[in-house]
Amino acid sequence: MPGGALSRPPPAMAGRLHQLRKRLFSNWFDGIVTLLAGAALVSIVVNLVDWAFLNAVWSEADVSQCREVSGACWSVIDARGRLVLFGLYPFDQHWRSTLACLIIVITMILSCLPALWGIKRLSALWIAGFGTFVVLMYGGIFGLSVVTTEQWGGLSLTVFIFAGVFVLGMPMAVGLALARRSKLPVIHWLAAIFIDTVRSLPLLTILFAAAVVVPFVVPQWAQGDKLGRVVVAFAIFYAAYQAEIIRAGIQSIPSGQEEAAQALGMNYRSVVLDIILPQAFRNTLPSTINQVVITFKETSIVTIIGFFDVTASASAAVGRGEWGAYYIEIYVFVALIYFVFVFGLSRYGAYLERRTRLHHG
Repeated sequence: MPGGALSRPPPAMAGRLHQLRKRLFSNWFDGIVTLLAGAALVSIVVNLVDWAFLNAVWSEADVSQCREVSGACWSVIDARGRLVLFGLYPFDQHWRSTLACLIIVITMILSCLPALWGIKRLSALWIAGFGTFVVLMYGGIFGLSVVTTEQWGGLSLTVFIFAGVFVLGMPMAVGLALARRSKLPVIHWLAAIFIDTVRSLPLLTILFAAAVVVPFVVPQWAQGDKLGRVVVAFAIFYAAYQAEIIRAGIQSIPSGQEEAAQALGMNYRSVVLDIILPQAFRNTLPSTINQVVITFKETSIVTIIGFFDVTASASAAVGRGEWGAYYIEIYVFVALIYFVFVFGLSRYGAYLERRTRLHHG
């Protein structure tokens, strides 16, 4: 074999290098821009690593060094991180909040497995996961002390709102999507008016009405607590958007399948649960994941109506004088929490989109 062939890159790699050169150095101007952008990126990365790791202070015991170094003061996380994660939840019961959040994360991971994509299996999984979360957080049984919702806060409250919205909102979305397809004009138009009305309102307006206005117009026995009303209102908002996604998935199914099922004598319930909805959810999985990502990020809005979620807890964590100067570190910590959840969900949505394309291709 000639010696030059040993140093020659494989054809696939050579093709990628050629494409890279073509995109980044196709002419002298593009080459200059690429070099300047590369230099700026390297400078940013070096400074970021230096600030976040090399010159950072990590332990609360070394907090006195924070004013002497140019790096981050992660001591604030060591000292106030529990407030961000657990809010006002009793200190000696933090294990319950941790376990409850872990159960919801496991439930989300299990929901991504194709073997559990059946409607009955997913419903049972989320009801069991959410029910266990509420039991652990609230207590009152199995020897657990009662912790009222007024004491819930931090990341556990954010996870509760997100899970509650999903558990309540998804069945409502399915019902609204099916109602909008109904052949009965009254049901069809009522569902259409409800969906379009909710979608035309800002989420903050709906949550504010649930938290503040409802107690003035609903009897006291039917009001429930403030957190419950907000979760229901948030679920209604989510259901209105998710219903349109599901309806689009149903419309993508050839009408001949439903007609064939009816010709075979299948009742409406079997047609919907065994034929229509499984395919509709499969066709709209990427869009559904995207809507779930949006919902998780929008949970931070509850801060405005007085809830001590993870962002409000972060503000409280740096509210004391000695930690007020290190608000950047605490918000970077909160951003990483959101990033872990949202990036994981978005990557899963991208995987589903590729999987769907390959399946249909």
